[in-house]
Amino acid sequence: MALRFLTAGESHGECLNGIIEGIPYGYELDFDFINSELSARQSGVGRGGRMKIEKDKIKITSGVRHSITTASPIAFQIQNKDFQNWIYPMSITKIDFENLDETTREEINEKISEKIIKKLRPAHADLAGVIKYNFEDIRYVLERSSARETATRVAVGAICQNILKYYDIEFSSEILSIGACDKKEDFEKYIKEYQEQGDSLGGVIKITIKNVPVGLGSFVHWDKRLDGMLAQSLMSIPAIKSVEVGLGKEYSMVSGFNSHDEIYYENEKYCHKTNNSGGIEGGMSNGEDIVLTVAMKPIPTMKKALNSVEIITHKNTSAHFERADNCAVEAAGVVARNMAAIVILDNFLDKFGKDCKNDIDKAFRAYKKRINEI
Repeated sequence: MALRFLTAGESHGECLNGIIEGIPYGYELDFDFINSELSARQSGVGRGGRMKIEKDKIKITSGVRHSITTASPIAFQIQNKDFQNWIYPMSITKIDFENLDETTREEINEKISEKIIKKLRPAHADLAGVIKYNFEDIRYVLERSSARETATRVAVGAICQNILKYYDIEFSSEILSIGACDKKEDFEKYIKEYQEQGDSLGGVIKITIKNVPVGLGSFVHWDKRLDGMLAQSLMSIPAIKSVEVGLGKEYSMVSGFNSHDEIYYENEKYCHKTNNSGGIEGGMSNGEDIVLTVAMKPIPTMKKALNSVEIITHKNTSAHFERADNCAVEAAGVVARNMAAIVILDNFLDKFGKDCKNDIDKAFRAYKKRINEI
C-alpha cells in the first residue's frame, strides 16, 4: 500500500480532521477544486437543515508548502460551525462548576440531559454500537457513525483526484435512479413528495473513471485485486448496500458468449468493442473506462418514525429523530467518486513510484511508450 489515511472528529464536534500519508513531493494542489468537491457533497435535493449551516472548506495544517506537496503527511481540518449550537456531556470538563450558583448548574445539567439520546434508530449503528461499547447514551454512537464523517473522505479523495488529473485520469458520478424513479426530470418532484410525507429515499449511482492505465491492481494475491479494493472502499460509505463492476449482477442472467468482451487489435493496439467487464479483468485495469454502480438505501433517520426501543427501560417507543436529509443520493455520488480516487491513486503510486513527481512522470511516460510499442 502506497497511500493511507485516517480521519477523526464527530458530527457536532469542533472539527473534522484527516491525515494522509504517502502523497509524493512536487504536486501543486488546487484548493478551489478540493473545496468545490466539498461543496458538491453538501448539495442536492433532499438535503437537511445542517447543510444550510455548514460551508465546508479544507484547512491544510501540514504537508503542503506554497500549495506544493512536500512528501510529509498531509494534515487538515474542516470546521463544524454547528458545534456552537450543541452542548455535550464531555464538555462539562470545560465548565468551572465550583464557581457557579446552584440554579445555573441545574440549568446546564438539564440542557446536557436533553442531549442524551436513549431511543434507538432502526437501520443505524445505534443498537450494535450501544451493546458493543456498553454506552448509556446513543449520541456516542451517532456522532462518529454519522455520514458527516464523509466530508473528510471527500477532502482526501479530492486531493487524490487533483494528483491524478496530471495523468488525465478523470472521475464522475451520475444518479441512475431515486427510489423507483429512473426519470431524471422527475427526481426533484419525487424526492419532495416523500419529504412531505416524512419519509426517505435511496437510489442507484454510477461512477465512471476514464483514462486509467492498463495494469493497476494485480492477480497475484486476493488483497491486491483492484475490483476488490474498490468494492471495499465503496461499501464503507454509510448507507451503501451493494457495489457492482460493469454488468454486475446482470452477468448472471446472460451467457458467456453474449457477455464477455472480445479482444481486437486495431490501429496498432489492443482494444475491446464492449465494456461489460467495467474496465477490470483479473483484478487489474484493462484500459477501458472503469464503471462501478452502487446502491444506497433510504436514510434511516425519518420524521415518520419507525417502532423502536428505549435502551434504559427497554420500553417500546418510536425512534429518535435527529435532524437529517430525506435523500442524499447526489451527495453519496460525490463521496463514492472520491473514495474511488483514493484507491486508484494508491494503485497508481504503487506502480509508478511513491517519492516525487519527476520520477513518477518519467516512469509513467516510459510505461506508456512500452505499451504503444507492443
